Amino acid sequence: MTKADLVENVTARIARTAGPTISKKDCARVVDAFLDAIKEALQEQKNIEVRGFGTYKIRQRKTRMARNPRTGSPVEVSARPVPVFKPSKELRAMVAGVEADMLDDDDDYGDS
Repeated sequence: MTKADLVENVTARIARTAGPTISKKDCARVVDAFLDAIKEALQEQKNIEVRGFGTYKIRQRKTRMARNPRTGSPVEVSARPVPVFKPSKELRAMVAGVEADMLDDDDDYGDS
């Protein structure tokens, strides 16, 4: 799904529930503002929690050794912050097609 598809979907949902009160252009502005707010918060090292959807966080990756794929020589990759997303239990259950209470509660953000 692209951002244009998302705007189309949100506009259609609003039209079904509240009538045609918002144009696609205005809806696109709202979606852009929402995404910009997330980007700015992450840039400021803040966490974003959207209940029922998930949490965006910044993780600090450690310095590690890697290999140059062309030469095979070792290269040090410096430590750096990376954004990570952890879906909520409800979202994971919805995607898996099971009840939320059937899922394990883990705090793994996939930081390596």
